Amino acid sequence: MWQDAKTLNAVANGLLAMVLLMCLAAGVWWLSQRPVFALRAIRIETIGQSELKHVNHLTLRSSALGRIRGNFFTTNLDTVRQAFESVPWVRRATVRREWPDQLVVALEEYEALGTWGEDGRLLSTKGDVFTANLAEAEEDRVLPEFSGPEGSEMEVLTRFGQLRTWFAPLKLSPEALALSSRYAWTVKLDNGMRVALGREQSKTTLKERVDRLAGIYPQLASRLRDIDTIDMRYPNGLALSARGLTIPAEGKKPVPVVKKHNNNIKPTSKNI
Repeated sequence: MWQDAKTLNAVANGLLAMVLLMCLAAGVWWLSQRPVFALRAIRIETIGQSELKHVNHLTLRSSALGRIRGNFFTTNLDTVRQAFESVPWVRRATVRREWPDQLVVALEEYEALGTWGEDGRLLSTKGDVFTANLAEAEEDRVLPEFSGPEGSEMEVLTRFGQLRTWFAPLKLSPEALALSSRYAWTVKLDNGMRVALGREQSKTTLKERVDRLAGIYPQLASRLRDIDTIDMRYPNGLALSARGLTIPAEGKKPVPVVKKHNNNIKPTSKNI
């Protein structure tokens, strides 16, 4: 090989090219570290919102800005994104560079719909469960209460919207909704009444039960005060409990609460 001039020239040219590339890379790295390329500003924008309600610059400075390392060229955008997404109330963040010395961070904030479970977490209007200051979430209104098995958040959210529509003709609104581990539904209405709707045996089961309740509820409300619970799990009737409603003594003929064909109303003073 040492006597082959062509091979020696090729090897020499290759080594020279490698040295030049290393020098070029070192020069680029040295240049990128100059103070002129230091990050001098981070601009905060919003995603699909006119303004941020719960996220403020003080929170961002204490939670995210201190975790940003590097300059305009060397800072890791994915690390920056993760730092901002760790801030309470931030649902999503996007980050981009803007020449010559600025990062632009766009934030999407959670919008709380209600509480989730018993551990102080919140459910967003998009079905996300997140942790934030409950007092901040309840500044404007008392939040509905939700609960259900893990992974059922979107199902509970969808059902809540349906129940609001179904109970609207009665001028009632759900303020709590629970899905049990056996996938049975219970809703609490804004008049304090709880309605056990049971399991969804078909796509129309719950709607049919609410319609059946809507058909007889005006008669119940006019005869009974302070209804505590109504159990709609019976095929052709219902059971209820209310203050002042008692079971007649043995041997006495019970007085029907409401007379209605094919509804088999069962007065009781205990929940079922």
